[in-house]
Amino acid sequence: MLRLAAQTLRHRTGGFLATFVALAAGVAVLMTCALLVESGWRHHGDPHRYGAAVAVVADRDLTVDGPTVLGETERTTVLLPERGSVPGKVAGDLADVPGVDRAVGDRRLVVTTTAAPGLPTTGHGWSSTALAPYRLVSGRPPRSDGEIAVDARLAGPTRLGPGATTEVVTGGVSRTYEVSGVVGTDGTASGRAALFFTDAHAAALDPHPGRYDAVGVLTAPDADRDAVLAEVRRIADAAGATAYTGHDRGIAAEPESAAARSLALGAGAAFAGYAAAIVGFVVAGTVGLSVRHRRRDLALLRAVAATPGQVRSMLLAEVGLLGLLAGAVGVPAGLLATRQVRDALVSRGFLPDEFTVRGGVLSAAAVVVTVAVVALFSAWIAALRVTRIRPTEALGEAAVEPATGGRARLVCGLACVAGAFSLTVLTGATDGQTALGAAMGMLYLFVLGVALLAPWINQGAARLLGPVLRTVWGDSGYLAAANLRANARGAVAVLTALVLSVGLGGTVWFLQDNLERQTVAQSREGVLAQYALTSGTGLPASAAVEARRVPGVAAATGVRRTSVVVPDRLEPQTVPAQGIDPLGADRTLDLRVRSGSLDALREGTVAVSTARADAAGWRLGDKARLWLGDGTPVTLRVVALYERGWGFGDVTLHRRTLDGHTVTGLDDRVLIRTTPDSGAEGALAELARRYPGGQVTDTARLTGELAEDVAVSGWLNKMLVTVLVGYAVLAAANTLVMAALARTRELSLLRLVGVTRGQAKRMVHAEQAGLLGVALLIGAAIAAVTLTTIVRAVTGATVPHVPATGWTALLGGTTALALLATVVPVTHILRTAPVEGMGVRE
Repeated sequence: MLRLAAQTLRHRTGGFLATFVALAAGVAVLMTCALLVESGWRHHGDPHRYGAAVAVVADRDLTVDGPTVLGETERTTVLLPERGSVPGKVAGDLADVPGVDRAVGDRRLVVTTTAAPGLPTTGHGWSSTALAPYRLVSGRPPRSDGEIAVDARLAGPTRLGPGATTEVVTGGVSRTYEVSGVVGTDGTASGRAALFFTDAHAAALDPHPGRYDAVGVLTAPDADRDAVLAEVRRIADAAGATAYTGHDRGIAAEPESAAARSLALGAGAAFAGYAAAIVGFVVAGTVGLSVRHRRRDLALLRAVAATPGQVRSMLLAEVGLLGLLAGAVGVPAGLLATRQVRDALVSRGFLPDEFTVRGGVLSAAAVVVTVAVVALFSAWIAALRVTRIRPTEALGEAAVEPATGGRARLVCGLACVAGAFSLTVLTGATDGQTALGAAMGMLYLFVLGVALLAPWINQGAARLLGPVLRTVWGDSGYLAAANLRANARGAVAVLTALVLSVGLGGTVWFLQDNLERQTVAQSREGVLAQYALTSGTGLPASAAVEARRVPGVAAATGVRRTSVVVPDRLEPQTVPAQGIDPLGADRTLDLRVRSGSLDALREGTVAVSTARADAAGWRLGDKARLWLGDGTPVTLRVVALYERGWGFGDVTLHRRTLDGHTVTGLDDRVLIRTTPDSGAEGALAELARRYPGGQVTDTARLTGELAEDVAVSGWLNKMLVTVLVGYAVLAAANTLVMAALARTRELSLLRLVGVTRGQAKRMVHAEQAGLLGVALLIGAAIAAVTLTTIVRAVTGATVPHVPATGWTALLGGTTALALLATVVPVTHILRTAPVEGMGVRE
C-alpha cells in the first residue's frame, strides 16, 4: 500500500497539491508557536551578574491561593510588576548558615549617566562586586559618597577612566561623581551596564530602606553544597522569597527575563491553541474534501477486489507521505518565521535583546506529529463511508453525494451552537481575561457548530436562495440552486473556512480596535489639566509641591504609574494602577466617579473602577485585599468607584501608599491646571529645568503618546490574528480551487448536453454568490454576537466600534479572493473541449 500510495502521489500531483499546501502552511504556523514556547521555556536570562553565587535569594513572583476544588486548593503564581525585595536581616541569617563564606546583599538602583544616556545602567553597592565576581581593571574602589566605579561596558564607549567625572541621575536628582576605578569580569556579560557606589551611599539612595533587591550566597571551598542549599531554601521560604540556583539566577538578576519568558510561553501557547483549532478545521476539511473527490477511483478499486482495509490503508499512506513532505517544507519555514517574529517583538520592546530562538527539535517533532495525526484521522473518517458500501453502490454514489449528514452530526452541531450561546452568559458575567477566554471559546463553538451543521445550512440556503438566483441569473441560476442543494455536503469545507476567516478576523481585530479606542477616549476626556510636567528619569514627590507654588497654577497632581495584583473569580489578575495626591485632583482628573469621592482617598484607602469592583465583588466601604507591585499584601477600604478604568487604571491609590513599593519611588508626571490667562508657561518651563530631562508638554500630547503605546501593545494581538485569518483565507481559497478543479467532468457533461460556456460560467458565478453570501452572513453574525458580548463585558460599551474601512477590507478581501479562486480554475476548465474533459480523471 505504501508503494501504491507513492505512485498515486506521483501521478496525481495536482490533486494532492491543495492538501499539501494546507498541511505545510499548518506546520509552519504551529512550528512558529511551538518554537516560541520552547525558546521561552529555555530562556533564563543571563546569570552572569551572580555568577559566583551558588544561590540568590530574591522575591520575583507571588503565589496566591485560589478556590478549593475537590479538596485541593488551586494556587496561581504571577510575576511581580515591581521588583520585590527581601528584608536586610535575611543576609545575616544566610551568613550564619554552616558552609556559607559570605552572604552579600545587592541593591539595584535605577540610574542614568549623562555620559551614556542611551545605555541601560544600574547602580549597586561596591560589596556586590563579589557576586559576579568583578575585578579591578584600573584605579581603586570608591571610598566616598562622591566617587563611583564603572564597569567596562560603561567605560568603553564613554572613555570614562579613573579621575574622570560624570553626572549620574538617580532618584530624580542629578549628582556629579568622580570615577575611582574601572571593573571587569572574566566572562562575557550581556544586559545592563553597572556602576558602583560605596555601600553606605547606595543604601542612602535606595528607595527601599532596610531591604535588599537580592542576597547572593558565597560558599566556602569545603562546604556541603546540598546542605547549604537546603538551609538557604528554608530561610528564603520563611522570608517569603525564593532561592534561585543554576540558570535561574538570571531571573533573579533581571526579572525582565522572567517577564520575557512568561510572554513567550503565554503568547506562544495561547496562539498555538487558536492556531491548532484553525489548523484542525482546515486540514480536516481539506483532507476530507480530497478523499470525497476521489470517490470514483476508490469505487473502481473496490470493484476490482480491493478490500475496505486496503483502501483505507492506501489513503492513510498517502496522507502520511504528504504529512512528511509538508513537515520538510513547513519546519524550515516555521524556523524562519519565528526568527522574524522574535526580531519584531524585540524591536517593539516586548522581549529583551538577549532573548534568542532556541531548540527546534522538540517543537518540530511535536508539530509534525500533531498535524499528521489530524490529517490521518480526517482521512480515516472521510474514507469510512466510501469503503463501507458495496462496490456497485460506490460507483453509483460517485455521481451524487448524500445532501446531509447523519443524526449524530446534527445533534453535535446543535449542541455546539447551544454551548456557544450559553457562553454569552458567562462572558457577560465576567471581565478581563476570563471574559476574553469565554468569548474565544464561544467563537470556536460557533464555528464548530457551523462546520457540523453546514450540510443542512447549505441545503436550506439553496432552497431560500433559489428564487433569487433564478431571477438574477435565469436558467444558470436554476442550475446553480440545484447544484447547491445536491452538493450541500461537499461545500462544507468551503463554508467552514470562509466563516472562520470572517468570524475570527471580525472578532479579534475589531476587539483590539475597541480597546484602543476606549483607552484613548477615557484618557482624553478624563484629563482636565492643560499641562504635564514629565521627565524620562522620573520626578520626586516635591515636584508637585513646587508646581503648586507657581503663580497661576490652580492645581497640580503627581501621578505614579504602577500595577497591582487583585483577586478575581478564577485567578488573580495583574491590573494597571496609579498613585496620586488627592489634593486638588478633582480639578486635574475626572475619573467619572459613580459613588464615593476621591477626596476621601488616604493611606489605607483605595478607589477602584466599577468593572474591577464587579469582578472582585467589592462595594463602596468594603475592605479590599490586594497586593502592591512588589508583592506586599495590603487591605484597603474602598472609598470611591469610578468608570474610566481603561484610561487611568483599575486601581487608584494614595501616593504615600506606594512609597517604598515601586522600583524608582518617583512620579511619572505632574498634571498641572492653570487659571485662565495666567501666563504661567514661562514659570513652568523654568520649573522643568530644575529636574533632569524635565519638560512641560500639552496634555493632548500625552494622549497622543498613550495612543501610540496602546497601538504598540495591540500590535501583538493584531499580528497573531493576521496570521490566523491569513491562513484561514488561504485555506478557503485553496479549498475553492480544489473544489472547482474537481468539477471538470460535471461542467463538460453540461456542455455536451447543450449548456453554453457562458451559461456554465454564469452558473458557477451564481453558486459562488450564494455560497459566499451565506458564509459572509453567518461569519458576520458570529463576529457581531461575539464582539458585542466581549466589548460590553470588558469596556462596558453597549455597541462596539467597527470602522467601515475595516469591515470593507475584511469582507471585500475575502470575497475577492474567494471569487478569484473560483473564476480562474473554472475559466481554465471551460477552455477544455467537453469530450476531452469527460475523459479526465475525477
